[in-house]
Amino acid sequence: MAQSRLDELDQQLVEALARDARVSNRKIAAELGVTEGTVRGRIKRLQQEGLIAFTAISSFDMAQHSHLAFISAQVDVERVREVAQAIAAVPLINAVLITMGEFNITAMCLFHELEELLHTASDQILAIPGVHHVETSIAVKTVKYNAKMAKIT
Repeated sequence: MAQSRLDELDQQLVEALARDARVSNRKIAAELGVTEGTVRGRIKRLQQEGLIAFTAISSFDMAQHSHLAFISAQVDVERVREVAQAIAAVPLINAVLITMGEFNITAMCLFHELEELLHTASDQILAIPGVHHVETSIAVKTVKYNAKMAKIT
C-alpha cells in the first residue's frame, strides 16, 4: 500500500502540497524544519514512484455542456479485475471502481450526448465477456464535489 511507503516527513510534505501545490519548496522546508534540497528530493521521489502528481483541476463549469454519469455493472465474480481493466480502457471512462453490493464495478464518465453514453454502456461495456447487466445513472445536479478527493476531467 502506498501509505506504508510514506514516512512522517513524506506525509507532512504531501499534506502541505495538498493545501497549496504552488507553494515554494523553500516555504515547505521552513514549515517542516528541513532543507530545501530535502523537500525537492522527496517531491521528485514521490513523483517518480507515482505517489503524487501535479495537475490543474477544472470545475464542472469548464466541461462545456458535459454531463456526469455512473455506469454500474454486474460481473462474474471471478472476472471482476479483468473486466475492470477492460472498462478502464474504454475512452469515455474517467474512473473505474470495484465495489460491493448489487453491482461489483462502477465506472464514471463525462459525456456530451446521450447517444455517446448509450454506446459506451450498451455497445462497449455490456459487450465485455463476463458482464451480465449494466445500469446508468446521470447526475442532474452537483451538490458537493471535493476536487482534492477525485479529479474528473
